[in-house]
Amino acid sequence: MEEFLPEDEPIIHARHLGEEFGAVPIGAAGGAALRFLAAMIDARTVVEIGSGCGVSGIWLLRGMRKDGVLTSVDVEHENQRLAKQAYAEAGFAASRTRMIVGRALEVLPRLTDGAYDMVFCDAAKQEYPEYLTAALRLLRPGGVVAFDNALWHHRVADPDHRDPETQSVREVNRMVREDERLVPLLLPVGDGLLCAVKRDD
Repeated sequence: MEEFLPEDEPIIHARHLGEEFGAVPIGAAGGAALRFLAAMIDARTVVEIGSGCGVSGIWLLRGMRKDGVLTSVDVEHENQRLAKQAYAEAGFAASRTRMIVGRALEVLPRLTDGAYDMVFCDAAKQEYPEYLTAALRLLRPGGVVAFDNALWHHRVADPDHRDPETQSVREVNRMVREDERLVPLLLPVGDGLLCAVKRDD
């Protein structure tokens, strides 16, 4: 599954940087799923929480409309610098991205309600439930929210694991599954990709 769509040089380079700098990126199959979802909904506006070093951003941009803009939020300035470098190496103009340095829970309230087609979350696991709340406000009806690491290294399904990160990932899975405003799906790619479509109001 991970090798079904081989990654090209810009993604491979960004992946190596991410691993080197401790910003572990989404796997190849998860990235392909993000591209598929972005293309399926003809996404023009996407918010990414956690830039890493650009792997997920490249996958998202490749699925978005040619005039689409990716808003990428990360607390680490160096991550964003490397992500911007990765986007350029992948052939995307600087105008296709809006990079915001800061804590997601401080940045997201400044973004416009209902203005986004997709929100992808891959940052602080303990903040996943808050990211979902923010995503529901930011998404238009028919928009998609997605969370990487929804299985969290097999810990989510094991009740013996009760550390704060595992508990938060477990909680966001429950919230997405039970929220009647959402149509949920848990994809078994990589470390798990939790997705949901926001129903029409």
